[in-house]
Amino acid sequence: MNYKKILSLLLVLLGIFIAETSIAQEYKLPPYQKFVLKNGLTVYLMEQPEVPTISVSVIMPAGAIYDGQKAGLASLTATALKHGTKNYTKTKLDEELDFIGAGVGSFATKEYAGLSASFAARDQQKVLGIINELLTVPTFDTAEFTKEKRRTIDRLEQAKESPRNIIGGEFDQFLFGNHVYGNIVTGTTESVSALTANDIRQFYTENYIPNGSAIAIAGDFKTADMKARVTKIFSGWKKGSKKTSDLSAKPIEKPAANRVLLINKDDAKETTFYIGAPGVSRNNPDFVAIEVINTLFGGRFTSMLNDELRVNTGLTYGASSRFSPLKNGGSFAITTFTATQNTEAAIDKSLEVLKKLHEQGVDEKSLTSAKNYVKGQFPPRYETSGQLAALLTQMYWYGFDESFINNFQAKVDGLNLSRAKEIIGTYFPKDKLQFVLVGKSADIKKIVQKYGSITEMEISSRLR
Repeated sequence: MNYKKILSLLLVLLGIFIAETSIAQEYKLPPYQKFVLKNGLTVYLMEQPEVPTISVSVIMPAGAIYDGQKAGLASLTATALKHGTKNYTKTKLDEELDFIGAGVGSFATKEYAGLSASFAARDQQKVLGIINELLTVPTFDTAEFTKEKRRTIDRLEQAKESPRNIIGGEFDQFLFGNHVYGNIVTGTTESVSALTANDIRQFYTENYIPNGSAIAIAGDFKTADMKARVTKIFSGWKKGSKKTSDLSAKPIEKPAANRVLLINKDDAKETTFYIGAPGVSRNNPDFVAIEVINTLFGGRFTSMLNDELRVNTGLTYGASSRFSPLKNGGSFAITTFTATQNTEAAIDKSLEVLKKLHEQGVDEKSLTSAKNYVKGQFPPRYETSGQLAALLTQMYWYGFDESFINNFQAKVDGLNLSRAKEIIGTYFPKDKLQFVLVGKSADIKKIVQKYGSITEMEISSRLR
């Protein structure tokens, strides 16, 4: 009897495993409808009736690449969007949203500005109306702007105390140089201090336009009803007269040699560093394969990098690598931190692991493990209406379609050792590396000279 019970239990567990594996392999993007309003606004609607909520994602060509000489302008404009509208003061707006339990947020990234919202399905008319007001008739109250500007400057000053808060922006600026991808999204204390309320009003007028923008709505609604509602509410958003050019389309100048940016922090007890190079665009046809190999190399706790730098040598509490894809390019970076006295050992070990990846490649066991990990992480990314709405606007911005989702598992499964070797050789850098370090220069300058020509700066004085 015991043997029968054990056998039955094993069969049940096997059935669950097979079912879960099948579900993961067969994951498809739920159906959606896409249409364009007369003002040029692209709309995505996806029914998700399981939970009585609705999520909204809006994306607009108004990111930091359009800052020009006014670093931080896109970010401050996005934040100020919620400071009041024609019919709502900031206080009234906050109270209205709080009363119905709705969340609305605005933000800017390097390439685009965005707005996200989540609310009960019963409140869709009210919240969609508020979103429309935020997008079309914000007031950019001067008093609120002054307070937000002060808060932003304070955050930027505080960030200088944490190398991990500032090194990403400095790495991008060092890597991309004069290309707009080098723009620091948050700006600097100096650049933000110089911004005025009129600056953000002008930036809004030029860049917050429906043509070139998209809104995605996912949740508990009927598509026909929502299409009529969205058309009525958002058709009044006036089409922009200025055609926003894609400033990021300019070719990215690739580094000609190894270089080092050494950012001095006199009281630093650790060295935080990035080692990187230009990466790939989001619509790269090898995006999935790159993700798998990077997972193996530095994208999870049991990665090659973390095993060597944390587990085997104890040089750091964690080391990782990442590709940061954008519309027209991107970056690759190895990132970690270590005690000052271990700076050279940690950098050398990072380079050693990268060299090993190129020279020895990966084996079948580790590749299979990485593929299973990536497949296991994939469906949970797109479970909620908020995640799905955000995905739809990402599809719009980066120019990929549902085939990326629907064929993801197959592309992962199709990656073999031969193709993995090609991916490593094509996309993972092995020379002309860019090093950015934040630490005590007096203790590490002589050490890091061997990695490339050095540019020095103080953490208290951000570039540009």
